Amino acid sequence: MQYRKDKYGKELSILGYGCMRFTKKGNAIDIDKAEKEIMMAVENGVNYFDTAYLYPGNEVALGEIVARNNIRSRINIATKMPQYMAGSRAAFDRFFNEELKRLQTDYVDYYLMHMFTDHAQWAKLKGLGIEKWIEEKKASGAIRNIGFSYHGNTENFLKILEDYDWDFCQIQYNYIDETSQAGRSGLKAAAEKGIPVIIMEPLRGGKLVNLLPKEAKKLMEENERGWSPAQWGLKWLYDQPEVTVVLSGMNSMEMVEENIKTASESFAGELTEKDHELIEQVRGIIKAKEKVGCTGCRYCMPCPNGVDIPGTFSAYNTMFSESKGSGRKQYFQTVAITKQPGFATRCINCGKCEQHCPQGIKIREKLKEADKALRPLPYKIGLAVTRAFMLRNTKP
Repeated sequence: MQYRKDKYGKELSILGYGCMRFTKKGNAIDIDKAEKEIMMAVENGVNYFDTAYLYPGNEVALGEIVARNNIRSRINIATKMPQYMAGSRAAFDRFFNEELKRLQTDYVDYYLMHMFTDHAQWAKLKGLGIEKWIEEKKASGAIRNIGFSYHGNTENFLKILEDYDWDFCQIQYNYIDETSQAGRSGLKAAAEKGIPVIIMEPLRGGKLVNLLPKEAKKLMEENERGWSPAQWGLKWLYDQPEVTVVLSGMNSMEMVEENIKTASESFAGELTEKDHELIEQVRGIIKAKEKVGCTGCRYCMPCPNGVDIPGTFSAYNTMFSESKGSGRKQYFQTVAITKQPGFATRCINCGKCEQHCPQGIKIREKLKEADKALRPLPYKIGLAVTRAFMLRNTKP
């Protein structure tokens, strides 16, 4: 197993265990199966385990497995506060204390504010006294490191990053999301501040394995490296020294074995120019299915009326390179639930974006097309309800 250091010099395995996808047995987690998989990971050097308040049964299952095997001192537990549900200082304590009970521990190694999509969410928490709360928890040792997980656009990520002395952060990042969400620019910004970056969705929930086009799979199969699609995706991440830990939602012994092997044999700077060329070919095959030739360069931004042009196009393209559901989920996270959503309907047809687009995209025309696909009427209704719930009381 390879290790990289956190902000304070502690070694973390570059493979982290994402606990969101434990196998179910009926309506409950198959804890005996999960235990075997977790213990294989621990015995092979994995020391970072990620769960969250809202992952059904996962904190309880992890806590029971850790207690059964007396491995608390050998691992780091990361879990998350559902900040979008926390409306008071009392709520901070209620959620945190419940998590400690579920996990059967009296401290959390890496604690995150869960799923920020907008700086306004952090501002709201500050207004409720979260900074003082964090200070007290860290002073008592109940929280060892504080961070946040993120699914919004790059601009809001950078605002949050600069607004507090974070110990770490967690972002969605892979060779398809290189220019969306926090993206490579967010990864680099965090590294420059000495903030470790934990990677989630390294394979887009398995889509960079199971939904790869046949031509892309063939390229990988015929390559002399002999790497599987999963290995290509993980090694692309491990190749970057700014990446600290890559989470994988492992739920089979075969998956644990393969990921341990990959993490044990991967190093920063390992990929050659030919390797990167293959990744570019695969990315090109995937993007050939897209509807808009947007590269995410952001030359069209900022829009004078607040439209998130690259975010909208990225989600629209995902509808066709993966699935409608994946595209709409991405749109929801990156565009729709920010405090001032960058909906295409905000476009006033000024045309400034088209003057700066290197790809010559008819942006105004494509925005209307994308909005129609991303926000059908039932989705608009559901979105309005969700926004009201998640973004209530966002004023600090």
